[in-house]
Amino acid sequence: MDELIHRDTPSPNWNERKLPVSMVVLHYTGMKSAQDALDRLCDPSAEVSAHYLIEEDGIVHRLVAEDKRAWHAGRSYWRGITDVNSASVGIELVNPGHTLGYRPFPEAQMEALIPLLAGIMARHNIAPANVVGHSDVAPVRKIDPGELFEWEVLARYGLALSTPKPRIRLLHENPGAFFLSLERFGYDVTDGRAAVTAFQRRFRPRIIDGELDGEVGALLFELLIARDSSEQDDCDGDDFPW
Repeated sequence: MDELIHRDTPSPNWNERKLPVSMVVLHYTGMKSAQDALDRLCDPSAEVSAHYLIEEDGIVHRLVAEDKRAWHAGRSYWRGITDVNSASVGIELVNPGHTLGYRPFPEAQMEALIPLLAGIMARHNIAPANVVGHSDVAPVRKIDPGELFEWEVLARYGLALSTPKPRIRLLHENPGAFFLSLERFGYDVTDGRAAVTAFQRRFRPRIIDGELDGEVGALLFELLIARDSSEQDDCDGDDFPW
């Protein structure tokens, strides 16, 4: 793995894990520059960190060892887990974010993310369905990595779920049935509109309105099938091009 790491940039902001690693959470930094983000992630008074940071030119920084608990997810939830920090590896992607000039993630950055993510998933036997965005685990608070992040690039290598093509429109007569399914998929549905918005940002970014419609219902149905199928396979890296 060390050949993928360009710089060790240790952060003091970590503690011991309480859970085994079962997921990866992707973030954007939401700051003006990579150095601003590194300064904050390594500042003891900030009390935030991540395991890795990837600059826009593909430089990878290791901030916290994977066997330690970095402080990147905050108050969050995924598939019944409320201590997401203990159960996840956090990767920060340098991007100014929605308030400072949100822009696409460069090819060099994505090319650095792919082998890093593949290695993490192989080491910890993480299913593609458990590679998520910060907005997925904290839908009320967060919107990163946002609608410009290219999830399909990861999906092509088996590193994330692909967005399916719905075969039918599925509008639930009882919204409660949809939210039970969305919770089963992984989301915190305490705030239903926020959960739907996060789901749309991840799987239907062309329309993000928080409204439950037939396309959203159909996407969730297909994704539950895909997730359950993918978790029957081991992430052994055989399909990765390196």
